[in-house]
Amino acid sequence: MNRDLPIADRRQVRRAALRLVRRDVPGFTATLLLNSLAAAAALVSPWLLGRIVDSISAGGAVDLLAAIAVGAALAQLVLSRYAEKIGTRFSERVQERIRAELLDRVLALPAATVEHIRTGDLTARGTTDVAVVGRTLRDAAPAILVSSLQALFLIVAVFLVDPVLGACGLLAPAGIVAASRWYLRRARPAYLEEGAARSELAEHLAANAAGARTIEVLGLQAKRTRAAERVIERSRAAQLRTLFLRSVLWPSVEVSSLLPPVLVLLLGGVLLDRGQVTLGAVVTCVLYLRRLGQPIETILVWLEQLQSSGASFARIEGLATPAREEVAAAAPQGDRIEACGVHFAYEGGDDVVTGVDLTVRPGERLAVVGPSGAGKSTLGKLLAGIDRPRLGTVTVGSVPVADLSPARLREHVVLVTQEQHLFLGTVRDNLLLADPTAGDDRLGKALAAVGADWVASLDDELGSQSSGTTLGPDRVQQLALARVILADPHTVILDEATAMLDPRTARRAERSLAAVLEGRTVIAIAHRLHTAGDADRVVVMDDGRVVEVGAHDELVAAGGVYEALWRSWHGSRSVGAEHDCPPR
Repeated sequence: MNRDLPIADRRQVRRAALRLVRRDVPGFTATLLLNSLAAAAALVSPWLLGRIVDSISAGGAVDLLAAIAVGAALAQLVLSRYAEKIGTRFSERVQERIRAELLDRVLALPAATVEHIRTGDLTARGTTDVAVVGRTLRDAAPAILVSSLQALFLIVAVFLVDPVLGACGLLAPAGIVAASRWYLRRARPAYLEEGAARSELAEHLAANAAGARTIEVLGLQAKRTRAAERVIERSRAAQLRTLFLRSVLWPSVEVSSLLPPVLVLLLGGVLLDRGQVTLGAVVTCVLYLRRLGQPIETILVWLEQLQSSGASFARIEGLATPAREEVAAAAPQGDRIEACGVHFAYEGGDDVVTGVDLTVRPGERLAVVGPSGAGKSTLGKLLAGIDRPRLGTVTVGSVPVADLSPARLREHVVLVTQEQHLFLGTVRDNLLLADPTAGDDRLGKALAAVGADWVASLDDELGSQSSGTTLGPDRVQQLALARVILADPHTVILDEATAMLDPRTARRAERSLAAVLEGRTVIAIAHRLHTAGDADRVVVMDDGRVVEVGAHDELVAAGGVYEALWRSWHGSRSVGAEHDCPPR
């Protein structure tokens, strides 16, 4: 049941952008001010050139005017370079905040969201989308604001030189506004579709890479290739759509930018013959309008980029949407876990858990057993708050487990499965995820509890770099179990958590966990029945239903489903011999 993460709307994106700017007002203001001064300095040279032309025509001196023009050019250069320096520092701070916020949001996602989202979607948002937004926020706001001021200054300057010629300059904004409105109505949905197609492509490639051996063994190469071709074609069609929009926008902008200087030359020639304008005025207006094309082009470049980055920003901001808010006053009263009339189905399927009623007493060791596909792991996820029942309730201390915030949930219930992950970093870093306040002594005790004595043999012990590829699955699982001890929940749900360990290490870890978890509630999803022999009670599931509940001896003596499972697990040995569980 994979789901894509939500997408923020335009208002949320605008608020997020303003929030980032407000966090560094001095940097943004300095960038804008320096660029504005540079734009004003750029207006001096064309005006002086017109004066120089008129002065030469009248036989006057131009030395002073030329010196001022050179000074204005130098001032523009210095202001532009310094503005670029200030703007780059501002932009890097903005990009740092975007990445930090994204990481915080990803780590705060509810377990239910993480369980069901498409990994390709999250990967694309955390890489491509962040890079696009970072570049845009770094450069777009100063560039658009400064270019807008430059365009306004230039049009006003043309009107001041000659109002009639200045009217020609209004043709450029009019044509560009018309083309832009056509583009903007279509751009955002097109870029959102492009982003979704990019996420689907990343998901497909990741799935193929992870399951390459399975695909080869089962002979699924042709089927997966056809599926990949369909995904690639969707991505290609989405990119062609945005390319078409740009191919219409840019020619319209170029034509709109070229028309005003041409009209000024034609009209200026007529007015010059009539003696209504000077040659210097015509030259100045042409130069101003020629320069008008540069800021307009800059605005349009970023206008196009903003559609792409706006879609990316909406996808990043969407990460804030699924985070569950803790229900008001939702503080569990006690540690009792209760399931009442629970039904659950995965999207598009029939119920895999049906009508389950179960009470787990504090401090109890409960084993959940049953044949493959009986719904054991699904029930574990429901008890851990990862999935929400379709019907019925699952509560801890009379509060629905699925309504608890992630932080509050971790204080009460932790689910440990066979699949674990280590982040890039040291062994200490990975352990501190469970309890950032833990000292090295406590970390060492947690490692000793799960039999991870190999950490002491590493070059830098707790400070050694760790990853799943360098440590291997058994050691990764041991570190995951150590994190459970550090998290210190009152209830631990073990879904065959030691399955990835070799038998000797698994037995040692299980013995250590038995001592560490003394006094806690332990729910063991038991695929290997020797776990059930040590439990206070055994819950037997079959076809999504709880069919038997009781102590091990009682259920063996009852001759029901559990007794059949027990005989199957131990082969043809007698019931009395079967009761002797393998050492833990």
